[in-house]
Amino acid sequence: MRIDVLFGVQQLTPQDVQGRVVAVIDVLRASTTIAVALSNGARAIIPMESPDDAVTRSKQLERGAFLLAGERRMLKMDGFDLGNSPIEHSRSAVESKTVLLSTTNGTKALLAAQGARDVVVASYVNLSAVSTMLRSALRGGADITLVCAGQDRQFALEDAACAGRFVHNVSKRLSGLDTNDAAFAASLIDKKFGDNLMRLFNTAAHGRALAAAGFGDDLAACAAVDSYPVIPIYQDRQITLLGPDRER
Repeated sequence: MRIDVLFGVQQLTPQDVQGRVVAVIDVLRASTTIAVALSNGARAIIPMESPDDAVTRSKQLERGAFLLAGERRMLKMDGFDLGNSPIEHSRSAVESKTVLLSTTNGTKALLAAQGARDVVVASYVNLSAVSTMLRSALRGGADITLVCAGQDRQFALEDAACAGRFVHNVSKRLSGLDTNDAAFAASLIDKKFGDNLMRLFNTAAHGRALAAAGFGDDLAACAAVDSYPVIPIYQDRQITLLGPDRER
């Protein structure tokens, strides 16, 4: 049994995902927004490489059945319905809609995880639910890769801390578990900040940038541990909820 953490998509190789269960972490904000949107009744989230790809794909869908969402430089793009704020993805906005989502970091990380046995979207808001799923996979013999989306191809403190929390939750009371050095480092970061996630976000460069851009309420939403206890699974190029009607 093995858990590896990767600090950025640029480190990802086919061996890191092939046959493994992969959790993609982009705490601020794509992972959180995806969990919130699906909890609020979105039919599916389709991660897109670029805004242009999202617009092109939307032309293949029935009018009124989809929303264009995402950000560049933290801000909603012109002509899009929603940004990447979890607060914007309310039930009144997304219920029964397919959301075409393009973000700077998170959606690219998801698209890079091709070849995995399962790909799950992980954050603090669905910490316990995803931890249970990963722990079950580990006990079933699957290796785990936690992919931190990072920020503009750089290390992101908040993603590393969240990965460390998952390492702790998934590995406790399991013997014979191997981890890479990044998993150990992520665990140390998690221990340093503990449950004070607002201190983590206010320390992290991207958290400070979001606050300065007027997204302070988003930070609070992203820090609400287990507030959206869902398991978003990326399969067949779309993200839907794992549940009795969704077989893995």
